[in-house]
Amino acid sequence: MSGLRGFVRASTEDAYYLGFVVVWLDIHDSGLNRVFCGVGLSMYKDKRIGVVVPAYNEEKLIRRVIETVPEFVDRIIVVDDKSTDRTAEVVNEFSERRNPKVILLQRGRNSGVGAAIISGYRKAVELGIDVVAVMAGDGQMDPEELESVIEPVVQGEVDYTKGNRLFTGEAWKRIPRYRYLGNAVLSLLTKIASGYWHVADSQSGYTAISLEALKTLQLDRLYKRYGFPNHLLVMLNVFHFRVRDVPTQPIYNHGEKSGIRLEKVIPTLSWLLVKCFFWRLKEKYIIRDFHPLIFFYVFGLTMVPLGLLYLVFIIFSRAFLRDLTTNRAVIEFALMLSTPAALILDTFVIHFGLLMLLFAMWFDMEYNRDRK
Repeated sequence: MSGLRGFVRASTEDAYYLGFVVVWLDIHDSGLNRVFCGVGLSMYKDKRIGVVVPAYNEEKLIRRVIETVPEFVDRIIVVDDKSTDRTAEVVNEFSERRNPKVILLQRGRNSGVGAAIISGYRKAVELGIDVVAVMAGDGQMDPEELESVIEPVVQGEVDYTKGNRLFTGEAWKRIPRYRYLGNAVLSLLTKIASGYWHVADSQSGYTAISLEALKTLQLDRLYKRYGFPNHLLVMLNVFHFRVRDVPTQPIYNHGEKSGIRLEKVIPTLSWLLVKCFFWRLKEKYIIRDFHPLIFFYVFGLTMVPLGLLYLVFIIFSRAFLRDLTTNRAVIEFALMLSTPAALILDTFVIHFGLLMLLFAMWFDMEYNRDRK
């Protein structure tokens, strides 16, 4: 039997170097049941590992990214999002001459990083990859950390992991300040929208996901551009998948070019997260399962805005109305609605609404406590 095991190992190694196809091996009496197919099946703890590399105009960095992917990775799926430079040519040259593990997918039009990742995910599902990681084509993810990113998914502890660059104090020093602050705002909004209150650094693209999760998620409905990781977290929560943060190091200023404009991204993603928040409440707490926290959110989200609007009316009536109109009936009516008693009542409504929101968030945290 030891000789047979040696033959199995030798066959897989020959397949890697020569590009042969190893067909079916089924050894029941030894407990060694495995299917080898395709080129370069390395396996990591009996799991096939794939890496999706979304790339747009990364001709200068994409070669380094591919070269540094760890040996245990079975497939490197590079998705060229209609680059205008030589990104696709560089990948093709590299795969043909040096690395048969590399698969190049070329999109017909530029649709955003989310669309590129979705294309890579679909290919990984087609290939039957057990754990699929994402590493950007700009080299901002340390390949030495890939093992720690995929490990919880490989072990079946969680369904999705994501890098968190904020665990250490180095993030404040290494990440450009405007991006750090923008990330902080979006991370807070993503916690509320997704229900994963234990995760941070929502914009980190260094992730790993299980094949089961990919087969379950509605990939076509995911946001196609920069808000993809935020929307993905929301959908993962609706389907009750477990998510965990993994500490990673931020890498910047090594030749990458960022096309992100925070003045445009933050309003766009904030609106996306608002829509995702209400969609999650509807799907998770009304349609799929009813939870009373929905009442707390409804009361809180109704009382707080109305209370704030009435507070603005009171302040306006008392401070500015006499300067804007001489109509005595209008002034008397406004003053009647803005008495000290009305102010006290309005303050109570605002505070009560805030309390309802806090209770709703607390219920949400408790409901999702086991999703990590």
